[in-house]
Amino acid sequence: MMFLEPTFTIDDVIQRCQTGDRKACEMLYKQYASKMLAVCMRYAVDRMEAEDMLQNGFIKVFKNLVNYRGEGSFEGWIRRIMVHSSIEYYRKHHKMMQVVDITEHGHEQSVNPAAVANLDARDLMGMVQQLAPGYRMVFNLYAIEGYTHKEIAEIVGITEGASKSQLSRARTILKELIAKSDGKRYEYAG
Repeated sequence: MMFLEPTFTIDDVIQRCQTGDRKACEMLYKQYASKMLAVCMRYAVDRMEAEDMLQNGFIKVFKNLVNYRGEGSFEGWIRRIMVHSSIEYYRKHHKMMQVVDITEHGHEQSVNPAAVANLDARDLMGMVQQLAPGYRMVFNLYAIEGYTHKEIAEIVGITEGASKSQLSRARTILKELIAKSDGKRYEYAG
């Protein structure tokens, strides 16, 4: 879905936004809002909270637009701001439980491939939404956003070991949900 006017490139719109052009800011918002709302949904309790995260994120995008150096994709730059902004919002509005660094022994449960084949992306995201907030945050940062455990530890304010432990537990819970799903639909408001 392309909202930019045919005569403008993304670089033109960024440049115009940097000079305070409100129409350009609106075009930029319309161009990326739906994709970034999906990013925010992964860290939010519900859609309303995700929309708040989105608004806070775009405020930061517009304030920091002068710092965008054109290295890498612009969408990736916005995504990184949205992730950090969402985590910051979550920390501010929710009490985070301190997670104890534990090492899980034993083997992880395997998942029946047929169970996975019957799920679509919305089902999987619905299952991820059911994870406890700490598990969900670490899972999203690692599995979806591609952060390392070291980076996650710095972002979330936990140890690397706690990040690994939470990811392991999140995977175990997701495998259990998939195994129990039997075609059940999981609500994902994204």
